[in-house]
Amino acid sequence: MTNSLDLPKAPADTRVVVAMSGGVDSSVTAAILKAEGYDVVGITLQLYDGGAQPRRAGACCAGQDIADARRTAEIIGIPHYVLDYEQRFRESVIDPFAASYLAGETPVPCIACNQTVKFRDLLATARDLGADALATGHYILSRPNGAHRSLHRPADLDRDQSYFLYGTTQEQLDFLRFPLGPLPKSETREIARLHGLEVAAKPDSQDICFVANGRYSDVIAKLRPEANEPGDIRHLDGRHLGRHDGIMGFTVGQRRGLGVASGEPLYVVAIEAATRTVRVGPREALATRRLALRDVNWLGDAPLAPGSGQEVFVKVRSTRPPAPAVLRMTPDGEVEVELSGAESGVSPGQACVVYDGEGAGARVFGGGVIARTSLTEALASVAA
Repeated sequence: MTNSLDLPKAPADTRVVVAMSGGVDSSVTAAILKAEGYDVVGITLQLYDGGAQPRRAGACCAGQDIADARRTAEIIGIPHYVLDYEQRFRESVIDPFAASYLAGETPVPCIACNQTVKFRDLLATARDLGADALATGHYILSRPNGAHRSLHRPADLDRDQSYFLYGTTQEQLDFLRFPLGPLPKSETREIARLHGLEVAAKPDSQDICFVANGRYSDVIAKLRPEANEPGDIRHLDGRHLGRHDGIMGFTVGQRRGLGVASGEPLYVVAIEAATRTVRVGPREALATRRLALRDVNWLGDAPLAPGSGQEVFVKVRSTRPPAPAVLRMTPDGEVEVELSGAESGVSPGQACVVYDGEGAGARVFGGGVIARTSLTEALASVAA
């Protein structure tokens, strides 16, 4: 006989650590588990101190969030602890983010945060506290799968956070629980109201806790002053169009703020970090159909192996629905994705997440970081 978390214990004998960010989702997660009789312990991570710097509305981990998490814990009657993870966060998330950005990539820092600080370091702390599980307020499903658990898209696809959680390892997944996976957001807020939680109407976090004003470039300039080194802006056809003050001010797909005059609409199509060159071109140049992945995390039942290719669905952006693709591993062990339809503005550093379907409940097979696209390969061959 198992409890609602698929653990062979009575709820009262099951300790669950809940990662409490101070938002409505993690607060409701704690409230649901407490109401079901679990031994719940709330933990809030202090990840980044923005000081007196003004913050963008909706940014997570602001100073008020710790107070909100503490107040929620008081209302539902659970112990609550705040852990200083600032140094870990700096080393595992902020520094790699800056390095990736300077390499001309478009990194997704909240993926790294989930992979490291939250699901590696906090999970280890939860085990130290004698927990049987670590629960979070993410909108994603996990289900028993033989001796392990599998990861799936949630019921509320508008809130699907699988793109940010593909890097969860099998060992982590077996210990994690996601009580909000079956719920729509509207029901989550209603549960918060029923429990008298003051965060019931709190705006959603944007998962950019170390970017106070919403501008990545300001953070990069502070961490890596060399990012301000100027370089050329060149058309794909080789024309020199102008100069820029640093590649940190550009991302693939950007149209506004290029600082060059042209008779056609131009977009950033590639950033060549080695020469500090920003390549621009027409919108159609942004289209790509082939990706090469690195740092692949695979959650399928059978390991990836060289072969003819596996029909899957993939996401290359968190806001896009999964699209058909073919996944294959080359004889030398590299994972490639062939998209059925071209995707626009895909950049190295972004994630490509792999599914077995496209709807609610589709299984997450894992994914990886985009190392190259067909466009970056073509530019590299020209440069060579």
